[in-house]
Amino acid sequence: MEVLITHYKRCEVLSIIGRVDSNTAPQLQEETAKLTNDGKYKIVFDLGKVEFLSSAGLRILIVTQKECKRYNRGEVLLANVPPKIYSSLDLAGFTALFKIHTSVVDAVAAF
Repeated sequence: MEVLITHYKRCEVLSIIGRVDSNTAPQLQEETAKLTNDGKYKIVFDLGKVEFLSSAGLRILIVTQKECKRYNRGEVLLANVPPKIYSSLDLAGFTALFKIHTSVVDAVAAF
């Protein structure tokens, strides 16, 4: 798994490439923790190149969302969600917890 972070004026975009599973989830958790510890609470997860998202990956999404929404500081948005990842999110009930955008541009503009 590879995580690319792009800094914009309004938010941060995490582009994830590859599989998010129990082996790679700690790396993703570390990257999101760095952002929130630096006071970056408006985050877009670009999932366009994610091949697999395990329960460990879903946990990171929820933990990051809770941290960002605490005290109304920000939010996590999802962009470019592939159909099979979307079905996993829907099955877990996560589609009601996240705003999902069709592109990174739309997600960044939402902030």
